[in-house]
Amino acid sequence: MSIRENISWGKEQAQYTEIQSAAAVAQADGFIMSTVSGYDTPIAERGMSLSGGQKQRISIARAVLKSAEILIFDDSTSALDLKTEAGLYEALQKSHPESTKIIVAQRIASVRRADRIVVMDHGRIVESGSHDTLLAQQGKYYDLYMTQYAGNAT
Repeated sequence: MSIRENISWGKEQAQYTEIQSAAAVAQADGFIMSTVSGYDTPIAERGMSLSGGQKQRISIARAVLKSAEILIFDDSTSALDLKTEAGLYEALQKSHPESTKIIVAQRIASVRRADRIVVMDHGRIVESGSHDTLLAQQGKYYDLYMTQYAGNAT
């Protein structure tokens, strides 16, 4: 199927402008428009013609197009660079400000701007709070932060 059909899979009657808008939020419009056929470019079975980050952005565009009240991102940005990921979350906040976003991630950069961060260890909640609050507690979150940022400023 084409990129357009893949994005609209959960909302088959979506207009082209809706699909393009969802792709823009997902930071996918740029690479889509750089292909020879744009949104009509065929995708190989299982997305074999796409990179890992491109697959993730197409999947995110599909979720964004549905305009759900709750969006769950389960490590869905792991193949994105930090700049693209930041652009995604900024665009998502602007396009879906009322949606609840649950982000499951291992990178501090993916969650640091969240209203509430829940830190789990072996299936148990061990800390909860904002980025600044959790850093001040110097617990598990702080340890993860120090591991990932090794001396860089907050």
